[in-house]
Amino acid sequence: MRRRRTSSRKPAKARQATKAKRGAASEPARNRRVSALTEDTEVARLAHELAEAREQQTATSEILEVISRSAFDLKVVFETVAESSVRLCGANRAFIYRFDGELLRLAAAFNAPQKLQEWLEQKPIRAGRQGAAARAALERRTIHIPDVLADPEYSWGVKDVEAIRTVLAVPILKGDELLGVMIIYRLEEVRPFANHQIALVETFADQAAIAIENTRLLNELRESLQRQTATADVLKVISRSTFELTAVLNTLVESATRLCDAFDAVILLREGNSLVFGAHHGPIALDFVEWPLTRAWTAGRSVVDGKPVHVLDLAAEGAEFPEGQAIALRQGFRTILSVPLLRANEAIGCLAIRRTEVRPFSDKQIELVTTFADQAVIAIENVRLFEAELQRTRELAQSLEDLRMAQDRLVQTQKLASLGQLTAGIAHEIKNPLNFVNNFSALSGELVDELREVLAQVSADEQARTQIEEITDTLRGNLDKIDQHGKRADSIVKSMLLHSREGSGEHHLVNVNALVEESLNLAYHGARAEKQNFDITLERSFDADAGEVDVFPQEITRALLNLISNGLYAVTRRKEQAGDRDYQPTLRASTRSLGDRVEIVIRDNGMGIAPEIKDKIFHPFFTTKPAGQGTGLGLSITYDVVVKQHAGSIEVETQPGMFTELRINLPRGAASSRRSEQRA
Repeated sequence: MRRRRTSSRKPAKARQATKAKRGAASEPARNRRVSALTEDTEVARLAHELAEAREQQTATSEILEVISRSAFDLKVVFETVAESSVRLCGANRAFIYRFDGELLRLAAAFNAPQKLQEWLEQKPIRAGRQGAAARAALERRTIHIPDVLADPEYSWGVKDVEAIRTVLAVPILKGDELLGVMIIYRLEEVRPFANHQIALVETFADQAAIAIENTRLLNELRESLQRQTATADVLKVISRSTFELTAVLNTLVESATRLCDAFDAVILLREGNSLVFGAHHGPIALDFVEWPLTRAWTAGRSVVDGKPVHVLDLAAEGAEFPEGQAIALRQGFRTILSVPLLRANEAIGCLAIRRTEVRPFSDKQIELVTTFADQAVIAIENVRLFEAELQRTRELAQSLEDLRMAQDRLVQTQKLASLGQLTAGIAHEIKNPLNFVNNFSALSGELVDELREVLAQVSADEQARTQIEEITDTLRGNLDKIDQHGKRADSIVKSMLLHSREGSGEHHLVNVNALVEESLNLAYHGARAEKQNFDITLERSFDADAGEVDVFPQEITRALLNLISNGLYAVTRRKEQAGDRDYQPTLRASTRSLGDRVEIVIRDNGMGIAPEIKDKIFHPFFTTKPAGQGTGLGLSITYDVVVKQHAGSIEVETQPGMFTELRINLPRGAASSRRSEQRA
């Protein structure tokens, strides 16, 4: 028999009542537990947010500290910002781009492979819709793309290089001006960045903007100080080297190369249709020093047009600058700036700076080079004015010297003219009685001969005949002396008459060298005829370009004979007085072309002239020769011939006991010009 099974369970209603009663009794406890859990979670959340805030504040402080420490090193600031962004926002990569006015170029990266960085450096970004950085640059606002694969406009090629999913790009702005873009992203997972993370990156972007602006201002200040210092240095060089243009130009090209970060700099100066070397600074020497003045190359065009020429890439713009491109390809230059040197709106040259890489010169650098070009013009003008003033001073000094010599010639000419008139009168008065004396002395000599013949036929004793012969011999000797001194007196009178004349004969062109050679030979052979043991060394130094001169040949020959004869006499006298066997009498004749004038020099190594008589040697009748050996008219006649008849000059340089040098300076048209003056 089965046993009925029993249950101790209460009926359903009883159970529900019991459950309700229990539930009502435990509700406060449960609420207390939930409340406790909620409070713990909130505390944890607040603690987490506080920790994040502290970490963000720490990162911000670190970045600001880096900015303050690295005022001129943006790379350090960018790397710190990129590292903090990745660490605090849970990103995989961070990049900072700089905007160059056209493209975004990579400036810094964090946690990126080297190959990826190199790829990005070769792929600058243009503003557009193709990627987060491009959109941030285009719209000047923060771009957050949760999933690039879900974005139909996202076509930036880097997503094909890496598995990018979530991207955040924040523009770096100064007002409305775009300075760059900061970008972070996550790989392989779609996990949008939180608002506080976006705000943090925006803060970092603001700090990057501050760093960029600080660096810009500091760089501008430093560049301004450098420019001012360089300008002051150049002005100092100009003031110290007023007459040394090379020093100023060298300083300018060195300063331009250094301050404009150029490879080299060159100054070219205009000469006619060419540009010639002025100064250069750089590691490579220029391969030629003269360039054609054409528009086919940058420097030539800047001078022809009178405007700066700035070529970004000469290799790319070769069609416009064919000659410049050839130079660039040969020497490796790409970016070139040429600024003209302007004086009164006329280009007198140019200052050119060059780079081997394609990198344009900034407006500040162009302005600086223009300033240097102006300073080069100032230096060139200073030197030009100084040289012009120096030349004018020389011309004035020469004019003063010419005036002094003209005055001396005038005084001497007036003296000689007066003396010439007196001499002519005296000579003519003496000439007649002198002719009578000479004629009757000759006749008396003949009569003495006849008297001898007659007396020979007369008978006389020996004593008487002896007396007659003594008397006739004495009479004959006296007559010979009268005849000799009469002829000498006649020669003196003729010299006096020649001295009083303005000139004789016809003037015409003669070869200077031939004229001096002829006079030298005449004087030498005449001296040899007088003294058989005469010995002297003759030296000749004739300028092949001496050419011809318009003179009265007879007069000039006589003047040269006087000078050469005096020189021969001086060396002979020194040899006789010194008794030095090693002494070799020497006379040197030379000629030299002076353009519109010609110079004749007679130099001897004879006795020289004492200082106290140097100024008297051209005075009429002044002589240092013993009585009976000189008339004192030779040098006076020479002075008259050279100065009065031919508008030339005679200069004397001497040292007693050593040498005497006389320099004759004749205009090439001497005789014709003086005749024209006399007719006028």
